[in-house]
Amino acid sequence: MAASAKSFLADAGYGEQELDANSALMELDKGLRSGKLGEQCEAVVRFPRLFQKYPFPILINSAFLKLADVFRVGNNFLRLCVLKVTQQSEKHLEKILNVDEFVKRVFSVIHSNDPVARAITLRMLGSMASIIPERKNAHHSIRQSLDSHDNVEVEAAIFAAANFSAQSKDFAAGICNKISEMIQGLATPVDLKLKLIPILQHMHHDASLASSSRQLLQQLVTSYPSTKMVIVTLHTFTLLAASSLVDIPKQIQLLLQYLKNDPRKAVKRLAIQDLKLLANKTPHTWSRENIQALCESALHTPYDSLKLGMLSVLSTLSGTIAIKQYFSSAPGTAATTVRSFDLVKLAQECCYHNNRGIAAHGVRILTNISASCQEKDLLPLEQDAVFGLEALLVLCSQDDSPGAQATLKITLTCMVKLVKCRPHLSQSVVESLLTQLHSAQDTARILMCHCLAAIAMQLPVLADGMLGDLMDLYKLIGRSATDKKQELLVSLATVIFVSSQKALSSEVKTVIKQQLENASNGWTAYRIARQASRMGNHDMARELYQSLLTQVASEHFYFWLNSLKEFSHAEQCLTGLQEDNYSSALSCIAEALKSYHKGIASLTAASTPLNPLSFQCGFVKLRIDLLQAFSQLICTCNSLKTSPPPAIATTIAMTSGNDLQRCGRISNQMKHSMEEFRNLATRYGDLYQSSFDADSATLRNVELQQQSCLLISHAIEALILDPESASFQEYSSNGTAHVESEYERRMMSVFNHVLEEVESLNRKYAPVSYLHTACLSNAVIALLKVPLSFQRYFFQKLQSTSIKLALSPSPRNPAEPIAVQNNQQLALKVEGVVQHGSKPGLFRKIQSVCLNVSSVLQSKSGQDYKIPIDNMTNEMEQRVEPHNDYFSTQFLLNFVILGTHNITVESSVIDSNGIVWKTGPKTTIFVKSLEDPYSQQVRLQQQQGQPPSQQQQQRTAYSRF
Repeated sequence: MAASAKSFLADAGYGEQELDANSALMELDKGLRSGKLGEQCEAVVRFPRLFQKYPFPILINSAFLKLADVFRVGNNFLRLCVLKVTQQSEKHLEKILNVDEFVKRVFSVIHSNDPVARAITLRMLGSMASIIPERKNAHHSIRQSLDSHDNVEVEAAIFAAANFSAQSKDFAAGICNKISEMIQGLATPVDLKLKLIPILQHMHHDASLASSSRQLLQQLVTSYPSTKMVIVTLHTFTLLAASSLVDIPKQIQLLLQYLKNDPRKAVKRLAIQDLKLLANKTPHTWSRENIQALCESALHTPYDSLKLGMLSVLSTLSGTIAIKQYFSSAPGTAATTVRSFDLVKLAQECCYHNNRGIAAHGVRILTNISASCQEKDLLPLEQDAVFGLEALLVLCSQDDSPGAQATLKITLTCMVKLVKCRPHLSQSVVESLLTQLHSAQDTARILMCHCLAAIAMQLPVLADGMLGDLMDLYKLIGRSATDKKQELLVSLATVIFVSSQKALSSEVKTVIKQQLENASNGWTAYRIARQASRMGNHDMARELYQSLLTQVASEHFYFWLNSLKEFSHAEQCLTGLQEDNYSSALSCIAEALKSYHKGIASLTAASTPLNPLSFQCGFVKLRIDLLQAFSQLICTCNSLKTSPPPAIATTIAMTSGNDLQRCGRISNQMKHSMEEFRNLATRYGDLYQSSFDADSATLRNVELQQQSCLLISHAIEALILDPESASFQEYSSNGTAHVESEYERRMMSVFNHVLEEVESLNRKYAPVSYLHTACLSNAVIALLKVPLSFQRYFFQKLQSTSIKLALSPSPRNPAEPIAVQNNQQLALKVEGVVQHGSKPGLFRKIQSVCLNVSSVLQSKSGQDYKIPIDNMTNEMEQRVEPHNDYFSTQFLLNFVILGTHNITVESSVIDSNGIVWKTGPKTTIFVKSLEDPYSQQVRLQQQQGQPPSQQQQQRTAYSRF
């Protein structure tokens, strides 16, 4: 027994990872059947981990049936463990296939004499309400238990009633009267009433039910004026209104009335909390009168805590559509200035309040008004906002407490927002940040550096004159190796990289390297190198990666750093390019390609099965192919000089009617070059589509690479191949309205410049002149002179999403085909699970999954028959919406042709904006189509020359009698 216990417990850690689903379930089942209570409990509580690891119905169904058995025969403690497992695994409940059997085993305990066992069963039923919403026996048990004399059982019945009311319209309608009788009944204790009232928030299934519940709540608010009752009733009132939607304006008025008239602070606090909830959920339902009433309450309240709450509601509303309604629907708007509005008066009054939180909400309201009401003349308001932000910055940057840091974050976010929508304020904001950096605390300095970098990424406001201040501060940072200092080194270095948009001077590099040698660890140096790669300072990045090579613990990390060093060196080679110097451009590109090839070999060595680095490899391979295409294009342009057309070229041009043939071989080379750039653009598009988890900056970077390929192919077509039909309308600069980074700004200016040059040369000096080839070569050099930015997704994955597919039927051995008769159809069931990392839906969420099934005949067996073309292939597509990260669907496939068929199931993802992402995976199974026995018999008889049908008819005629 001890040995079996030991083996059971040994799998609690990493050992379990080695087991497949069935073995893991058997191992847990062994624990469930153990005679010791401790082992049984341990087996039960390990089930959620099993569900997480193998989230498919076949396993979950058997596991839950085993748990239901434990629930039926175990003691109350085991039942409690099963209940907790069920509540933790709520999203897997709908995968139970034998729901009836599962419920039957659980429900049998409801007839126990033990009220605690009945209570646990009721809670279990309540937790399962999503899969059994209309079970009448469960409904009956809950109603019965509400009349129990045991408090534990009644509380469990209330929990179950709330869960069933949320799921079932019938149950909600049936229980509503019972609940109202109990609440209004004199025999019901007050603490029980307080627990019963929240059930009414689920009575929103139809208008009449919601209306009767609202009337009951209205009666309760007036009949029971005690603080606790009012608080619970008002909150239930709000939740009911938020779900039923129609009564939200009434509810806002009711809450404002309590806020204004009720003297109790607890009730006022609850009213504020509920108003905040409604401001977040439905800001469009707030009228001007509502906002005005809230402003008046905030202006007149003497309590800072209540003022803070009201301002928090107003600052939430100020970032939504409600603020526009407030200013647009004002009476006599033309005559009144913006400053005369109560909201603005309140915000201005609060900007310099001695409570930091109130001041923060005040400046946030002013910032949001300045950002959203841009059509109005808001110069005085902008100034107020800037002064308020600067005052808060001075106040909070000196304080190290968590409250001050939270306020500082709000202040800095407002600064970035204000500068984004009012660029003319950027200079004063940046100057105040730089001035304050010297005297601020380290935690505040880090946040201020992030803010400076965010502003400088949007607008080139950090002039070289400010670099001196930053460098002085960099030298000042103490030699201590605390975490805060390390973080500050990274943040300051980022600001320095952003501010020095051209190459870093040697002096700056020396200062950064000295500080890193003095007071930093390898991780800080790596983070700074990573930022240098993002900002395009590749020489600095290369030196840092080089210094880190010998400081890592595994060969995978060594190869990763070595590849980054090679990529940085390759990009550094391209910074020396000069216009009109084509031979040096070719040698620079060749040098860069040499480093890139070394780097990609190193990058491949750094990848592991768990971390295959597919995006990085794809991005670098495309960069290599792009550089080769650029090099080939410059060589092609040079060939106009190096291999002039033969003497016969004019005759060939006249015969073929193609004027371009006069220029000799350059015409065919240009065609190949254009095709290559179009192909590269398609591949960049594929890389974009496969990067579902990438951040927007990385995706924009890939898009810019794709646009540069399309630009060059367009330039080749417009200048050389087909100047007559070239159109410049679709390539005009329409995307320059809002630029997110310096790299994007520089790329867009190059695109515009190249388009202008191409347009000026279009249809001149036909068919090809040296001006045309020079224009193309200079376009290539201009694109390569912008230092490439390696964005965040290249180094870091913040969101992780993957799909796991299971096909049935599936063969035991993957290479073995599934046998199907050719006169039958195969029903292929595809199940899938969406798996997330630690931050699901950070950049985009999955709306639906698109499943594509196709089959290809691999090898034929038997004779060739003439078969309609429709029956030869299967090509189907279905879209399914995952529910609780699980989806399943079925396909009917025909295999009329005898032989082995290869079925491929590929999944792609559609996000909430309707964009399709080719995330994979792709799964393949083999099917062997066999001839059905009757056809086989008929064919054999035909081959032997026997008339088959007569015998068959005779036999069937006799067999009837």
